[in-house]
Amino acid sequence: MSLIIAKHELSSRLLVGTGKFSSTEVMKAAIDASETSMVTVALRRVDLDNEQDDMLGAIDRSKYILLPNTSGARNADEAVRLARLARAAGCGEWIKLEVTPDPRYLLPDPIETLKATEILVKEGFIVLPYINADPVLAKYLEEAGTATVMPLGAPIGSNRGIRTKDSIRIIIENSNVPVVVDAGLGAPSHASEAMEMGADAVLVNTAIAVADDPVKMAKAFKLAVQAGRIAYESGLGEVKDTASASSPLTDFLN
Repeated sequence: MSLIIAKHELSSRLLVGTGKFSSTEVMKAAIDASETSMVTVALRRVDLDNEQDDMLGAIDRSKYILLPNTSGARNADEAVRLARLARAAGCGEWIKLEVTPDPRYLLPDPIETLKATEILVKEGFIVLPYINADPVLAKYLEEAGTATVMPLGAPIGSNRGIRTKDSIRIIIENSNVPVVVDAGLGAPSHASEAMEMGADAVLVNTAIAVADDPVKMAKAFKLAVQAGRIAYESGLGEVKDTASASSPLTDFLN
């Protein structure tokens, strides 16, 4: 079940976000229950100058890879500045690149994302870009040196599931870097579906954080990701338009 991203081995294929939890304690318990290897934190929600920041302090850096994200950045310049601030504050080289100029739908800007990627890769960052499910853009980003591509299933926080299946399938087919389905996954079944399609991992935040019991929901997503990956590796049966009897008729009925 392990996954390699930029030569780092992750024991889990479920990445977890930290927004919208009712408290830091609940967030920490849910992260622990998910058994994730990587946790993403919005840089705009933490005080990088404060080593005792409540959010960063709750994440055990000995257990989890910290993946700062540039949520809120409206263009490449803002995203690059946030990434540099995070590295200067000791958050490391990993960065989840988000450039979302439209506050209503939070859809990623492809041009600014590619521009920021080219700058950050040259500066030694391990870049994981959040993108629309655009197969052409995914290849450009891969060629620019990204560690993954992270196509959305649906708009951030919408819980609508995978509405971009056909495009994600093309991205998975053509990608030479891990494909992480990010945004819109609202139920464990959505995560399992992404894994069954051949995605390498999923990132989930809202669906866990807003659940009545985030800890149980984190466990459910953990199991769903594992089941989906096992199903993919096992080889799913062919989808057919007509029936196909599991016990075909034979001459003994004649």
